[in-house]
Amino acid sequence: MTEQQTFLDTAKRVIRAEAAALDRLERVLDDSLSQAANLLLNAKGRVIVSGMGKSGHIGRKIAATFASTGTPAHFVHPAEASHGDLGMLAQGDVVLVLSNSGETPELSDIIAYTRRFQIPMIGVASKAGSTLIKQSDVGLVLPEVAEACGTGIVPTSSTTMTLALGDALAVALMRHRNFTPARFHDFHPGGKLGARLVTVNDLMHAGAEMPLVATSSKMPQVLLEISQKAFGVVGVVDDHSRLVGIITDGDLRRHMEGLLEYRAGEVMTPNPSTIQPLALAEEALSQMNARKITCLFVLDPAQAVGPVGVLHIHDCLRAGLG
Repeated sequence: MTEQQTFLDTAKRVIRAEAAALDRLERVLDDSLSQAANLLLNAKGRVIVSGMGKSGHIGRKIAATFASTGTPAHFVHPAEASHGDLGMLAQGDVVLVLSNSGETPELSDIIAYTRRFQIPMIGVASKAGSTLIKQSDVGLVLPEVAEACGTGIVPTSSTTMTLALGDALAVALMRHRNFTPARFHDFHPGGKLGARLVTVNDLMHAGAEMPLVATSSKMPQVLLEISQKAFGVVGVVDDHSRLVGIITDGDLRRHMEGLLEYRAGEVMTPNPSTIQPLALAEEALSQMNARKITCLFVLDPAQAVGPVGVLHIHDCLRAGLG
């Protein structure tokens, strides 16, 4: 067997072992998870996550997941807690403590502090009789499974289960709160993920920036509006400010002969494509690509008769879409 094949076989064995651990975890979950979720849901303060070593690294990720999905949370290192950071815990908080053995000595001060000041604590450990589980208001006991390392000394399967348990709690709370993509975007404004959740309203041009003319406007005025606003199109509105058409380069070419003698209503393409302001910009980009157009006028029937904005495909691309 080649060295490369040995690497691949080992990797597959590790993944199978961790997948088996997750399957075991799913089968042993009971009402204690619901009790933990209710404690977290009813917290008037924040969720404080703590753990030492590898459990601490997992705890940081769990705290970040909570915070980004509508459950205010932060991580407190147990060693730092013993040197002043216990002051970061307050009445109304709920503490989530992670320890595979349930006997991590560095956690003793944070556990004692929650008991002294009646701060609810959820413990996660693999030993039902451990100090952490016994002292917790709600104990979440991980099933005892073999670590994927094969030696039993490297936290692998146990940390994967802990991470999955944290995700399960975060998503359960998120679904209970009807956490929407719009709220998710509030916590993720940057990067590709943030771009995918940007709305049309976030990117559109409104007010005097919109290229608009009346149906009765003469074509010299239309051409001036197209040139000044630099969208390559102009929207055409009727006497009641309703969007009734659009004039594009294609419309201009089709009426090239005697163009300056026409009025906007005679040159326009009626019933242009539109989109609503709260639609995702990604949806607008998809619509523009599908119809091979570069602009969409934005209509909000609930607030205005006429267009409230215009979105250009370049706006979407600058926001990181595409």
